[in-house]
Amino acid sequence: MNLHALRLFHRTAELGSVTKAAQELNISQPAVTSQIKKLEREIGLRLLSPHGRGVFLTDAGVRLALDAGRLFALEREIEGTLEQYRLGHAGTLKIAATYLPANFLLPRWIARFKREHPQADVRFVTNGSSAVFDLLLRYEADIAFIGGSQQDHPLLERSPWQEDEMWFVAHPDHPLAGRETSLREVVREPFAFREEGSYSREQLLALCRTRRLPEPGIGLEMNGYNELIRVVADGYGIAFLSALEAREGIERGVLKRIYVQDVHVVNPIGLYTRKEPLPTHAQRFLEFMSSIS
Repeated sequence: MNLHALRLFHRTAELGSVTKAAQELNISQPAVTSQIKKLEREIGLRLLSPHGRGVFLTDAGVRLALDAGRLFALEREIEGTLEQYRLGHAGTLKIAATYLPANFLLPRWIARFKREHPQADVRFVTNGSSAVFDLLLRYEADIAFIGGSQQDHPLLERSPWQEDEMWFVAHPDHPLAGRETSLREVVREPFAFREEGSYSREQLLALCRTRRLPEPGIGLEMNGYNELIRVVADGYGIAFLSALEAREGIERGVLKRIYVQDVHVVNPIGLYTRKEPLPTHAQRFLEFMSSIS
């Protein structure tokens, strides 16, 4: 069905006059009449009959005018919805992040963004780096923040976002707590480690290999940051943590830093997006973060 002709018919039916429809649409009256007649031939039904200075709708014309009205109302609704998406006022902002940025950095930005943009719908997912990459590639996330080892992917754009210093920490009563010492002395002590493959564990082992030192003994292996903090705060071993993870325990007095000479390791956090234009709401969020950082 010719939608242009249907639109002319619908407006004529609404106004009750071909002349008024032509004037409103800035089209000649013969052109409107011709299009409506083509529509009648196409569907094989009479829709209009002359009636004085106006027109009379047949039964088929009445029904078609009602259905066309619903169709064009839906069209306007669709156009309005798409415009809201273009302006960034609609749609879901989908953020994925690994543990460190998800727990220590992003909540304050997301909370402030929601306060200033209460209409924004935000979905925030925390997972491991591989799962976060997959969410981004499957369009289940618009932007991703990944801490630890930084990877490149042919379909993704990576930008440095933040860096966090890595600290050695122990219980305040540990013999090395609060002292300046050497890496050689520290690695003689038992350690509480995160799981195999974690960034902090891999960085410490790489330090030992680089300096040709024996790897520290793995006294405990924990699968989460909170468990690791609690074990060390209760007096077992040394942990090598991101400063963001350790700072609260130090401020509460349940942990204390060990200052290791000539060791400076940072935990990089990268911002990842797909190599294509960002959705408007995602671009707006990144601009908002830049404006308050």
